[in-house]
Amino acid sequence: MRLKNVKNAKEKIQSSPYIIENPLNYNGKYKQLFKNQNPIHIEIGMGKGKFIIDMAKANPQINFIGIEKFDSVIVRALEKLENIQLPNLRLIRIDANCIDEIFSKEIDTIYLNFSDPWPKKRHEHRRLTSDIFLNKYETVFAKEKKIVMKTDNRKLFEFSLVKFTNNGYKINDVSLNLNEDVILDDLKNIKTEYEDKFLLKGYNIYMVSVNK
Repeated sequence: MRLKNVKNAKEKIQSSPYIIENPLNYNGKYKQLFKNQNPIHIEIGMGKGKFIIDMAKANPQINFIGIEKFDSVIVRALEKLENIQLPNLRLIRIDANCIDEIFSKEIDTIYLNFSDPWPKKRHEHRRLTSDIFLNKYETVFAKEKKIVMKTDNRKLFEFSLVKFTNNGYKINDVSLNLNEDVILDDLKNIKTEYEDKFLLKGYNIYMVSVNK
């Protein structure tokens, strides 16, 4: 959900060392930007940034890029980063539709956390696990293709499972109630702002990790 306008948001974004101003210039060259050969993980729709920032703190051996569409949202992540140095973190303000224009065969993992479910059938092509987006991701991944998704929306979760399977992905981990299950893979289950709120309300959190 888009936040209300934040005063001087554009200025704060333009002056931040965490923002990649011209991501098109780095297509295929993001490891040069980070100045190392570490794997690159991205979160599409990072919101206020809690997840991607905490992931970068917990996993210095991985480079992270958070992607968000709105100035008024991404600036909240920048506020969290004041007086913090995380050389393995960068942020990009773009629409997710442009994902295949700014990355080329260099991403190891994509995180989709509490994405907009777009509940109406006529809008299903906008879902970040639709065939359209899964096709875009094909050109983004380096070698193995890995997606980790969390949502509170059962219908989106079921839709995504079908789409992943139809597009050749193998399900590695799945949970119908992540708060009660064993944590996935070797990475700690770092929570988003939405996840914290939903858990307090007793909502189930659905998770799936897939690869091919």
